[in-house]
Amino acid sequence: MIVQVRVDDRLIHGQVALVWSRELNASAILVANDGAAENDVAQMTMKMAMPSDKKLLIRGIKDSISVLNDPRGKNMRIFVVTNCVKDAYEIAKNVDQVEQVNVANAGRFDQTDKSKIVRFNSAIALNPDEITKLKELDKLSDVETFSQGLPTSEKLTIPQLINGKA
Repeated sequence: MIVQVRVDDRLIHGQVALVWSRELNASAILVANDGAAENDVAQMTMKMAMPSDKKLLIRGIKDSISVLNDPRGKNMRIFVVTNCVKDAYEIAKNVDQVEQVNVANAGRFDQTDKSKIVRFNSAIALNPDEITKLKELDKLSDVETFSQGLPTSEKLTIPQLINGKA
C-alpha cells in the first residue's frame, strides 16, 4: 500500500525520514529518482538519515513503478519520495495504488532559465513543463493531489496553490 507520494526536492531529510514517515506510519520509504539511483554518495547520505526501524529503497523511476506494482508489496506501508512533479506524475499514472500526491517542496534547485520559473510560495517554484505536469497530475482520477509542507500545515488543493492561496 502506498501511503503517499511526496514531491520533495531534498528527497530524504529529517522532515521526511522522521516526521512524515511516522505521521503516515510508513514501514518503508522508496526514493524514486533516476539521479539518486545512480549516485553512490547520495545513497549513502540518505541511508544515514533514515531511522533504523524503516526500510529504504532507492530506485530509478521505471524500477520504482515496477516495485510499486509488485503484489508482494501490497501489505507494506510505502512512502514514496521523488524530487519533481514530472516523476510523481509518472508514478501516479502508472501505479494503481496511488491515492494521494503531496507536492511539498519542488523546483527550488531547478537549473533551467530562471526567468521561466514561477514561484508559488517559498517551497514551490516550477518551470512551465513542471506546471503542465502539475495540472495533469491534478486531473488524474482517484488521486488526491495537494500541497502540505508539514502534517500540521494547512492542506492546499492544486487550484488553491496555482491561484495564489499559498
